[in-house]
Amino acid sequence: MLIALYLSLILFTHIFTMNVRGINFDSEFSFKTSRSGGAGGQNVNKVSTKVELDFDVVNSVLLTEEQKAVLLKKLENRITKEGVLQIIVQAERSQLGNKEIAVKKFYDLLNKSFIEKKKRRATKPSKGSKEKRLKSKKINSQIKKSRKGDY
Repeated sequence: MLIALYLSLILFTHIFTMNVRGINFDSEFSFKTSRSGGAGGQNVNKVSTKVELDFDVVNSVLLTEEQKAVLLKKLENRITKEGVLQIIVQAERSQLGNKEIAVKKFYDLLNKSFIEKKKRRATKPSKGSKEKRLKSKKINSQIKKSRKGDY
């Protein structure tokens, strides 16, 4: 329900004004750790190296309503029904390494979400390019005509 409300706000927002650089979101992170799968020998069975970073987009104090709407729209596949962005990392064999990767991924996702896509401007082929294309077609047809001989 909340997500639908935020998505309706996106219609009148200007994405290029949403600059989140310089904002430190570390205070709003929630980390969970668990045992990671895969290679690692005895280390895998004993140490919780897998890290899950949770960021509550809907209840964030640092984001504006427009920014929340944009995040909920663009990252909808990564956000739960409750409005929590989840990033799971288990690449490294150390918990600290996975934590750093998760935080970096979060900031990368955030920055990518607020980049405005450039609108495509419709263009027509130039006169020179049309002539060049027609000339090459004519040459190809001449080559194919010359192949049709009586054998």
